[in-house]
Amino acid sequence: MFSVKPLKPTFKSYLLPVQTDLKKTPQPPIKKLEARLLPGEIVVNEVSFVRKCIGADSSHDDLWGKLICTNFKVSFITHDALPKQRFQVANRLLGEHDVPLACVEQVVTVNDAKGKQKVLGSNQKLKFNPTELILYCKDFRIIRFRFDEAGPQSAKKVCLAIAHYSHPADPQLLFGFEYVGKQYYGSLGERVNGGDPGGGLQIPLFDRPSEWDREIKRTGAAEWRVCSINEGYVVSPSLPEYFVVPVSLADQDLKQYLCFFTARRIPLWCWNHPNGSALVRMASISDPLQQRKLDQRICSAITKSHPQRSDVLKSDLDKNLPNIQDIQAAFVKVRQICVIEPFEESEEKWLSSMESSRWLEYVRAFLKHSAEVVYLLEGKHVSVILQEEEDRDLSCVVSSLVQLMLDPHFRSLAGFQSLVQKEWVMAGHRFLDRCNHLKKNDKEESPLFLLFLDCVWQIINQYPAAFEFTETYLTVLSDSMWIPVFSTFLFNCPQQRTENSMDFAKSKCIPLGKETALRFPPVWDWSQQFTPKDQALFNNPMYVGKGATCVQNGAVKSFRRTKKNYSSTLRGMPSSLRNILMDGHDSLTLTRRNSLVLRLKPDFSQIREVVESPTERFFKDWFSRPADLQGMLIPQLLPSHLALWRLYFLRWVPEARIPKGGPVTAYHKLSQLADEIEMLQSQLRQYKGATPASTPTSTPSAPPSDHSRMYFKAGSTHEPSSTPEYLSSSFPFSPVGNMCRRSILGTPLSKFLNGAKIWLSTETLASEPL
Repeated sequence: MFSVKPLKPTFKSYLLPVQTDLKKTPQPPIKKLEARLLPGEIVVNEVSFVRKCIGADSSHDDLWGKLICTNFKVSFITHDALPKQRFQVANRLLGEHDVPLACVEQVVTVNDAKGKQKVLGSNQKLKFNPTELILYCKDFRIIRFRFDEAGPQSAKKVCLAIAHYSHPADPQLLFGFEYVGKQYYGSLGERVNGGDPGGGLQIPLFDRPSEWDREIKRTGAAEWRVCSINEGYVVSPSLPEYFVVPVSLADQDLKQYLCFFTARRIPLWCWNHPNGSALVRMASISDPLQQRKLDQRICSAITKSHPQRSDVLKSDLDKNLPNIQDIQAAFVKVRQICVIEPFEESEEKWLSSMESSRWLEYVRAFLKHSAEVVYLLEGKHVSVILQEEEDRDLSCVVSSLVQLMLDPHFRSLAGFQSLVQKEWVMAGHRFLDRCNHLKKNDKEESPLFLLFLDCVWQIINQYPAAFEFTETYLTVLSDSMWIPVFSTFLFNCPQQRTENSMDFAKSKCIPLGKETALRFPPVWDWSQQFTPKDQALFNNPMYVGKGATCVQNGAVKSFRRTKKNYSSTLRGMPSSLRNILMDGHDSLTLTRRNSLVLRLKPDFSQIREVVESPTERFFKDWFSRPADLQGMLIPQLLPSHLALWRLYFLRWVPEARIPKGGPVTAYHKLSQLADEIEMLQSQLRQYKGATPASTPTSTPSAPPSDHSRMYFKAGSTHEPSSTPEYLSSSFPFSPVGNMCRRSILGTPLSKFLNGAKIWLSTETLASEPL
């Protein structure tokens, strides 16, 4: 036998050997999907393997993750990135996919297999396992989630939790109470987390006499004083503790008159014109037997406060402006047009539908009425009383617009915020009811504050260089109504905030120390939501104003007026009120202080014979001159002059999005130009302040300062800046994933508003054909 020597292997492998030892195999770390919680925020329910719908007809770009319901928000957590989207602006209180529960309008569950769908309310039962959840939001978003891979019971529980916690039964169940209690108050009453809500703000909150006194001095209202009869809210629960009244009205007189006014709301001073005319607002007089006597007394006191003892005219807002129900109905129609099926019809029909909603008509009505009040204050040198049933809704809009048109201080960012604080928050606008935070009484809901912001946007659109802030600021301010953290939009009046916060602190054993109630942060502390970089989006690069006026060493520095006196050539107003009408409409119901009986409406056939009224002559004369951006501003009010506020109403609609286009492109270039000018001015100041020995021999090439007021900064000569890829007409908001409308199966979108409260009826729609 021959022995065979074994052959050596000749195969050589170029692949690494397979690792069989699991302990030595490097495993990538798996990041757990968890919600980022704020102080006082707790997870109520959650479900995994949820798909957030991005496209209406395709699931190719959908995101997978976990859906979480907390006592503050609906949060979707995912490792996936949104397709074709680069987020640059982030809210510190909310994530990219978060929706505050206060922003949820309706919760709709769908079961595709059974063909059922139901609107969920608080403490309701759900008899089927949902395969889809649709959230209809108050800011026009429609967000869809699919539960195809999720556990059916977990999906049902999270849907019920969202429906329940989005309908709080009591103001103290709003998340702001838990947040403030945990964020700012420790066990011994000391401030925690270094927090002092609103402590570093320069915005007057008008909750102390000194801030009212400062406003009196700023406007030169010498014959007006701060009244403190409502300290502790002992006189009227809806009035602020401190307000301004004529000097000639004693506290004892005011206490005597209180019971005759609706809700015990006596007249409140708003603003003084440099010519001495005053803007005043008051509730209606509930006792008709006292009508004449009180009118005479109030008008006489206002007349005495005028340097020329001018007349007082009264404007009845309830008779001349749409009511809150009309405004709400118009808003519902606009939401249907812009969100439900905006671009499936022809442009001509879409525009006619927008016109039939009457939203822009109401915007024009408020602007027009405010302009007529401006004429009386500026042109006629008379004081005006804005009268409304309770003086808490329409008067907030008109008084704010009048001051915005007349006083450039309120067109600065700080001034505008003080205006809202003074005329809305402290004056007792019913934010809790009008925003319907508790979802109890739909008849009380009305978007009055949004209507006001739309009116402001119309003026900004016509005079863009007259305002320090941008439409992004207005949009973000509107969105902040649905973040239940800020005292600004949580309550119907300051007294309600005090009462509820005291009760909450007592029930939770929160020691308040020397304070009488919880101190909620105002929305004006923008550092709560945005970084300084993102806050730069609020700054208008075209603004040419001089900043807020101030009082220094007792001297009043008021806004500068032009040398031309626009009212010097006007003739006196006839005794008849027909000549104050504009374009043939009886828009003001005014009474002289010595003639308190309501006048009959004039014969319109006689009005048409009047060639040109003093009002028309006044505005014609004003429009014939170049606008003084630091003086009075009057908006043009023809229907062609008013436009749809696209950034607010169409920002989530993908079809309306213009990539690298829209107003943001101009804003981008202007911001860079303004930043470059600021940089050059800074370099010039450095040159002028440098000593000869330290003067540089070459032009400095320092990069743009990090403290620039502009969001978009100028590039250096070596690195010219270009248009960012993420810019679109919806910037800084993204429609991706925020407007997902189903075109087949599921919820019949075309039926959402037919007979519905807002979106759907609260009954199961399974019997209706799809």
